[in-house]
Amino acid sequence: MRAAIAAESADIPSVSIVCEGFAGQASATARGMGYDGLPLAVTVGHVDAQSTEEMIANFTRTTIGDVVAGLTGDDSTAATENTEPAALDIVASGTIDEVNRHFLDRGWSDGNVITPPTQDRVEHYLEGSGHDPWKTVGVSPSAGRDFTIWSIAVNAVMAGCRPEHLPILIAIAEILADPNYGSEHSGNTTGADALIILAGPNTESLGFNSGPGAQREGAHANTSVGRWLRLYLRNVCGFTAAEHDKATFGNPARPVLTEDHTRITSLASEVGWASVAEQLGHDGDGDVVSMARMNSGLLLGSVFGSTPEEITPYLANGLARVAAWDLTHVHGLGTEQFQPLLVISPLLAQTYASAGWGLAEIQAALFDQARIPAHLFERFIGDWTNLTAGRPKLADLAAEGTIPAVFGESNDPDRLVPVAARPEQFLIAVAGDPNRANAYAFSNDGPHGWWTTKTVDHTPASDLVCNIGGAEHP
Repeated sequence: MRAAIAAESADIPSVSIVCEGFAGQASATARGMGYDGLPLAVTVGHVDAQSTEEMIANFTRTTIGDVVAGLTGDDSTAATENTEPAALDIVASGTIDEVNRHFLDRGWSDGNVITPPTQDRVEHYLEGSGHDPWKTVGVSPSAGRDFTIWSIAVNAVMAGCRPEHLPILIAIAEILADPNYGSEHSGNTTGADALIILAGPNTESLGFNSGPGAQREGAHANTSVGRWLRLYLRNVCGFTAAEHDKATFGNPARPVLTEDHTRITSLASEVGWASVAEQLGHDGDGDVVSMARMNSGLLLGSVFGSTPEEITPYLANGLARVAAWDLTHVHGLGTEQFQPLLVISPLLAQTYASAGWGLAEIQAALFDQARIPAHLFERFIGDWTNLTAGRPKLADLAAEGTIPAVFGESNDPDRLVPVAARPEQFLIAVAGDPNRANAYAFSNDGPHGWWTTKTVDHTPASDLVCNIGGAEHP
């Protein structure tokens, strides 16, 4: 699509060849980029499940005709009239059950009951914030829609967020708009979903839970803000099955993971600990949102031991077990962009601190011990996927300097190699029940939702707030 749009912008006719099942996403992407009705040619079936002969036959029988039609102006893909409602349009009326049914039918809901976002409710939500409702904090790279304060508030009302959560929602919207994060990948077929990590001194007073059940639904702040992200991705960014969401399975919406600020502050004074945001290079004393898309997670239950030397091997084994095709982000889909997350309970964190271990020591130990045989790594990035060209050998990649030398210390296929390129790429969060020795390992999706942080600004905005009912708006 990027190549076709570049060609069209130079007045060169193009046709984009897309796989079967992705035509809707391609059309939506073109519309979001300002090229509604971009000609498409669809290939039949999945390219990985066909022989070369079958692909040629299908391409000759179907796809070539689409290419010719697109280049000659006979393409049936025509721009459709935009019937999307404006910001203040009344789109439904009736009982709460009738409104919910309408939202479900239109695909504007996540399947759960929503609070109808009436104009009065949205105005009340923004009351006292000082924000101009039509201020834009970014643009969706997938849908081309503006991230306005109004749209943030509409979905916040639907999700049940409290007004005091608005600054956090704005920070998350800024992440979605950040090219570094790459929100346009939020519907890729492997179905990774975003994990929001919140850290800072105000998390407890805002109602966020960092203790027992830190990733369980039930704590209103954690649950509603996590739900808001899913609704915003659907309603503003266009990640529905009809448009951009092509997840084969997907993951449930994740509640916000809130780091234990009190414990982190104590650990910082003992051994120089840092929040995930600080590990990612963010500085500042206030609240910070960090976000990345996670492919999968693995519970590491009952981590037995009373010393770092006893507990580290099990934690490292979990990080190695949660990594599979994700390793293409070490080489292939990305370079040194596999940056997994290990969430440890405060009890485990204190076990490290009591022995004088800080983050650097833990990360170095995980780097040394979270390893798999070289031949298995090579299968993950080569034999078992077509995402890395040439079925490369790690020793060859290390010799040419593409990956660090530690991956190519010998040609022994059974040698153990790390699952991340550098020790500091193992991120560590502290949350959960302080009386339990459990952990959780997450594998991230590299540049398809890359680790990004934003400061939460709780200061009331100084915008010239207009009369919402009578204001001109996009």
